[in-house]
Amino acid sequence: MTEYTHVAIVAAPQGHEIDSTIARDIIASVGGIQGPVHTLGDHSPAIEIAHSGAATLPDALASAYKGAADTAVVPTANRRKRLLICDMDSTIIEQECLDELADYAGLKAEISVITERAMRGELDFEGALTERVSMLRGLSLDALAQCFAERITLAPGAKTLVATMARHGARCVLVSGGFTYFTERVAEAAGFHAHRGNTLIDDGAALTGEVGRPILGREAKLTALDEEAAALGLSRGDALCMGDGANDLAMITAAGLGLAVHAKPVVAEQADAAVSMTDLTTALYIQGYTEADFVAG
Repeated sequence: MTEYTHVAIVAAPQGHEIDSTIARDIIASVGGIQGPVHTLGDHSPAIEIAHSGAATLPDALASAYKGAADTAVVPTANRRKRLLICDMDSTIIEQECLDELADYAGLKAEISVITERAMRGELDFEGALTERVSMLRGLSLDALAQCFAERITLAPGAKTLVATMARHGARCVLVSGGFTYFTERVAEAAGFHAHRGNTLIDDGAALTGEVGRPILGREAKLTALDEEAAALGLSRGDALCMGDGANDLAMITAAGLGLAVHAKPVVAEQADAAVSMTDLTTALYIQGYTEADFVAG
């Protein structure tokens, strides 16, 4: 029986089909030895092909399916991860909380520009965060509750991703450069075991424009990965880390599986794979879960 070293995964948006011959032809063209095609899911179409000896496959596969499907190439060893570390904004939820909160102060346009530049890695994260929060000084605490109720929505597939990994024994942690007011509520809604975030300082009625210290940024996310792994007796290789912005890069590149989710180019270029066409259940397919394994959140 052939022992394959890697698995190629192709996942398409709901309602679309996957032409598996494209993947098979590409594997053959780059000198790979391939196994049969296996269907991982039909509702959200996904296939996998075990293979060996195709070192240039990731780029070739991504190029061939660009604009039609998400692709990944992962080792067959240690495929299912036992620790999930997720960014929150624009990853587990569809919004940037600070940008939405700024709208209640009439400052969304100004603040979202700073957010975008920070997520692209063009600005220092800590400096950009403190600047944006300072602009919200005097905003009523009622705006936080209103913002969460009216603006914040979980990304498609988020609850299924967390519930499925948790059911199969993984610890799931939300780690955000955003704020604990939101991480606490999002973690509960999505089913995470724990959450970490920054703290907005208030005077009991309104925001003071300050952030609690130390600020949770790029290196703190990597620290969270290491601390959570150590507590479980695991290594970085046992973790799946997901995010969209430059402040997620340290944990994404350190993890055994790092996924860029609807991410900025600097993140997509360095992650092991990118989810851009499909929902978060693709992170399950990449780990070898089939649709029959999914747990509804």
